[in-house]
Amino acid sequence: MAASATIETKRKNPKELARVASAGLIGTTLEFYDHFIYGSAAALVFPKLFFPEDDIFLATILSMVTYGVAFVARPVGGAIFGHYGDKYGRKLVLLWTLLIMGAATVLIGCLPTYHTAGYFAPVALVILRFIQGLALGGEWGGATLMIAEHDPQGRRRGFFGSLVQVASPIGVLTANAVFAGVIWAVSEQAFLSWGWRIPFLLSTVLIVFGFYIRRTISETPVFEGMEGHEEKTPILETLRDYRREVLLAIGSRMGEGVIFYVFALFILIYGPQQLGITKSLALTSVLMGAVVGVFAIPFFGWLSDKIGRVPVIAGGAIGAAIWVFIYFPILATRNPTFIVLAAMVGMFCQAALWAPMASFVPEMFPARVRCTGASLGFQIAGVVGGALSPVIAVWLVGHFNTWLPVAIYSALSLLVVVVSVLIVGETSRVDLRDGEEAEPVARPLRNASPREQLV
Repeated sequence: MAASATIETKRKNPKELARVASAGLIGTTLEFYDHFIYGSAAALVFPKLFFPEDDIFLATILSMVTYGVAFVARPVGGAIFGHYGDKYGRKLVLLWTLLIMGAATVLIGCLPTYHTAGYFAPVALVILRFIQGLALGGEWGGATLMIAEHDPQGRRRGFFGSLVQVASPIGVLTANAVFAGVIWAVSEQAFLSWGWRIPFLLSTVLIVFGFYIRRTISETPVFEGMEGHEEKTPILETLRDYRREVLLAIGSRMGEGVIFYVFALFILIYGPQQLGITKSLALTSVLMGAVVGVFAIPFFGWLSDKIGRVPVIAGGAIGAAIWVFIYFPILATRNPTFIVLAAMVGMFCQAALWAPMASFVPEMFPARVRCTGASLGFQIAGVVGGALSPVIAVWLVGHFNTWLPVAIYSALSLLVVVVSVLIVGETSRVDLRDGEEAEPVARPLRNASPREQLV
C-alpha cells in the first residue's frame, strides 16, 4: 500500500513529470550531440586525418568502421548501466553516462592525427569511440525509464517518452550546425588543421550544464516502490527469462537504425563521392531532415498514445520502405531543392519508427529488469541496424556501382520491424508497476507463478 501511495502521489504531479522530461531531453540531447559530431567528422575529416591517404575509399571505410565501434559498445554499456539502473536507480545512470560521454568527446578533440602520431592516432580514436558507445548505451535506458516510470498508468507515455527521442534530431541538428559554422568561418586548410576540434571541445560547457540539470530531478516512483524487490543480477534474469522480449525489441528497432543512417548520414558520403553534390548541400539536407524530426517525433509520440504503438511503428516502416526507392533517384537529379525535400520526407518516415520506441520497448519488461532488458534490446538493435548499415551501404555502392542494393537492404530490414511489432502486439495500456494491482508487463519464458511474474 505504501508503495502504491508513493507512485500515485508522484504520478499526479504533472510538473514533476514535465521537469523530468525536460531534464531527459536536455541531457540526452547533449549525449547525442557528442555522438553525432563524431559521425560528421568520420564522414568529412577523419579519413584524411587519422588514416593513410593512399586509398581514400579504404580510408573512408575504416573511418566508418570506427564510427560503428560505438554501436558495438552500446549493448555492453546497456548491460553495465542497466544492471546498476535496476539495482541502484535510474538517476545514477543518467549522471554517470553524461560525465563519461563528455570526457571521451573532449579527449577526441585533443588527439594527435596520423601524420604526427602514426597508428597511435586511430587506435586512440577507436578506444575513445568505444567509451562514447558505452555511455550512450546506458543513457537511453535510464532516460526513457525516468520518464515512463513517472507516469506508470498514464496515457501520455508515448508523448513524453518521445521527448527523449527528440534528442536525436536535435543532436544531429546541433552537431552538423556547429560543423557547418566552423567550415563557413575558417578556410579548408584551417579546418583540417584545428577547426574540426572545436565541436568536440565545446562539449565541456554543454556537459557541465547537463549534469547540473540532472542532479535536480528525483528517482522514479516505480523504482522507489519496489521495496527491496530489486533483482540482484538483472542481466542474468533478463537473458534467462526474457530472451524472447529482447529479440523482439531488437527486431522492432533494427530497421529504424538502417533507415536513419541511409537518410541522415550516408548522403554525406554518397552525395559528394558518387554524385558530385557539394558537402554544404549534403549537410543542409541533413539539417533540414533533422528539423522535420524535431516536430514529427513529438507528433508521432502523441499519436502512439491515441491509436497505439503498433500502427504508428508499422506505418512508418511501410512508408520508409516505399520512400527509399524514391529517395535515391531524387538525389540523382542533383537538384538542391529536391534533395533537401527528399531528406525531409525520409526523416518524417523515420520519426514514426523512432518516436514510440522510448515507450514501446520499456513496456515489454517488468520493473526489476526493465532498465537492463530495454537497454539490451534497443542497443543490440543499434549494432545490427546502425553500426553495420553505413559500412554495408558504402560497400554495396562501391561493389555494384548503383543505389538499388542499398534500397533493397533497407526495405528488408523494415520488413523485420513490421513482423516484430505485430508479434509483440499493443503495449500502450500496460501498467508499468510491479505489484498486486498491476498486470505483468511481459510473459517470461519459464513457468512462474503469477506472484513471481509480478515481483
